[in-house]
Amino acid sequence: MTPVLPLWFEIGSMIVLVAILIIDLLLIIKRPHVPSMREASLWVGFYVLLALVFAGAIFLLGDVQHGTEFLAGWLTEYSLSIDNLFVFVLILASFKVPHAYQQRALMIGIVLALVFRGLFILAGAALIERFIWIFFIFGAWLIWTAWHQVKPGEEEHAGDSWVIRQVKKVMPISEHYDGGKLRTTVDGKRMWTPFLLVLVSLGTTDLLFALDSIPAIFGITRSPFIVFTANVFALMGLRQLYFLLGGLLDRLEYLKYGIAAILAFIGVKLVLHALHENELPFINGGEHVPVPDITTWMSLGFIVTAMAVATIASVVKMNRDAKRRGERLHLGAHESAED
Repeated sequence: MTPVLPLWFEIGSMIVLVAILIIDLLLIIKRPHVPSMREASLWVGFYVLLALVFAGAIFLLGDVQHGTEFLAGWLTEYSLSIDNLFVFVLILASFKVPHAYQQRALMIGIVLALVFRGLFILAGAALIERFIWIFFIFGAWLIWTAWHQVKPGEEEHAGDSWVIRQVKKVMPISEHYDGGKLRTTVDGKRMWTPFLLVLVSLGTTDLLFALDSIPAIFGITRSPFIVFTANVFALMGLRQLYFLLGGLLDRLEYLKYGIAAILAFIGVKLVLHALHENELPFINGGEHVPVPDITTWMSLGFIVTAMAVATIASVVKMNRDAKRRGERLHLGAHESAED
């Protein structure tokens, strides 16, 4: 792959993005709090604007193809990150994390997500360069994931996961939190706080979501730089989005169908691309298979349409349900004196 973006831009971008994440993390450690609606809205707006400015820079310094790939990749990863955020909500609620320290837990979860995705990006790029048939596996995995997400009767099982049960067996865990600390002292004995279990749950969740998100974006672009930056921008502002949306996430009933449609679409695109570049001897005698080509613009259009339809349909249903109960639809976080 011949790079089309200047090296100084790629290196400079990585330094700036890492610096922003570090500053964001330091602010949370220094002043743990529950952000107001206004604060959360400003931060989410800032990160979205930053992503759009970055896309504009790619259009100017690179070309239309790579700019479009970034936009499509960013939107795909953003939609998957919102799905990831929904699971974060369940984890924080399950472990009853104090409101003031939810930001810290979310930020650590986001950093872990970046680490896991970075590792998968390196591994995925290396595999694609050597084995183009890996797209068959990526595509099949995304299609299966899409079906699993909307499969009837799929329910979350109550109780601790297998990983959490193993951690509890080998590590002494206290019953109560000690601020945002990982270690505490109970009756003179050093113990881990439940905050450790929260981080383990977030980490295992990030690992599972990385298995979906990385094949998905490699179905849009094969540039490791665009893959990584799209993931960074998708994860930026995610913790503020958590407080901005509040209880709205679990009421976006059709969101999972939009995300499943995107995963299935990209899965089909990967399979078609693998057939087009086929080198496997047992498929068409090792020759390329003449199949339709799905362009990046088509991918971008489908992603935007799928998320828009899923979101609008969810809001319409929420509005109807609220009217049926004689209530007024409320979107966003519910601020209270306890928060």
